[in-house]
Amino acid sequence: MTARDAEAAFREMWRELAPLGRHPASGGYRRYAWTRADADCRAWFRGQAEARGLVHETDRNGNQWAWLGDPLAGDAVVTGSHLDSVPDGGAFDGPLGVVSAFAALDELRRRGAEFTRPLGIVNFGDEEGARFGLACTGSRLAAGRLTREQAHLLTDAAGVTLPRAMEAAGYDPDAIGPDPGRLGRIGAFVELHVEQGRSLDRTGDPLGIASAIWPHGRWRYDFRGEANHAGTTLLADRRDPMLPYAETVLAARREAELAGALATFGKVAVEPNGVNAVPSLVRGWLDSRAADAATLDALTAAVERAARDHAERAGVALDVVRDSFTPVVEFRHTLRDELARILGDRVPGDGVPGDGVPGDRTGDRRHPVPVPVLATGAGHDAGILSASVPTAMLFVRNPTGVSHSPAEHATEQDCVAGVAALADVLEGLACR
Repeated sequence: MTARDAEAAFREMWRELAPLGRHPASGGYRRYAWTRADADCRAWFRGQAEARGLVHETDRNGNQWAWLGDPLAGDAVVTGSHLDSVPDGGAFDGPLGVVSAFAALDELRRRGAEFTRPLGIVNFGDEEGARFGLACTGSRLAAGRLTREQAHLLTDAAGVTLPRAMEAAGYDPDAIGPDPGRLGRIGAFVELHVEQGRSLDRTGDPLGIASAIWPHGRWRYDFRGEANHAGTTLLADRRDPMLPYAETVLAARREAELAGALATFGKVAVEPNGVNAVPSLVRGWLDSRAADAATLDALTAAVERAARDHAERAGVALDVVRDSFTPVVEFRHTLRDELARILGDRVPGDGVPGDGVPGDRTGDRRHPVPVPVLATGAGHDAGILSASVPTAMLFVRNPTGVSHSPAEHATEQDCVAGVAALADVLEGLACR
């Protein structure tokens, strides 16, 4: 396979995957866990694995694996990401890491690389949590950060439980749970991901290395008032939960600006949800993130105080429940520095961004190209696994800075550069 063939292989995989789960009206993706679109993506993954002669398996938590070499030998090097999406999400968040993993293997085979460690490619299930409300479900289960009992309580908007959805898709929900044996056989996990921001675009760098993931969580706010007639109930007589909810949305924005952090109410459910009815319940979900735990704690406490003050003035009851929380993730310096060393020993003409040629191993190494290191506020499977497995992340430039939207984008040239960089990393880790 020539360098141009590797680029063509990436393009072909991208073309095959692109229609799966795409909504015709929005142009975005609705690849939700244990749905038809999810099954189509899983079939695509299995087909790519088998076409390359890899051993395919699905673990008891619904994560897919493709293996070159014997994973039972231990000290495996694994790469990959996820294929599911948020509602009307973009094409790159998750799938870029999976497609790049297969393409990087193609490139290493073109180079004639000799593997000394098992190589795995993974598609983690339900990373976005779009259907059941909990992100990184597959990796959380594997890492023991979500119990079987907790998972069995997850329910989608239609009232379908996770066990029921798994059974309908042909999987055993009673088999899910921690998988320390599998994770213990992984020596390194490297996840390539499109950047969900514009840091690399601003600095002019097509690639970056992750230093950390901000601590983040989700909180559910239940404002409980009294249903009534919108056309006959005097304003003074209302216990309208929409009012304190709206005030809380504004308060979250103000507090986040003051803290230099992030707070978003992006999902809301209203009962009885009638145009001519004062609602009885407004349920909103707060997503909040900050550079450190102290800032995040102070921010979420301030938002809750504001919500309770507004609820009390409106005569509305309020319950606040933390649905999920992920502490700060500092990627292990040893592996992170190894990635920086491998990628820093690259020059134009050596498969780095700018020449668009993956894996050209020629070139003058007297002028290495540094790769920037940056933190992110987005959660990833790599962050969940970091407590159990040495993990690292590569980012590919996103010129729009937009993510979780059809406007999410990365140029083909940068994607190809990402494949080359991932191939270099895997070669440095698994072929020495």
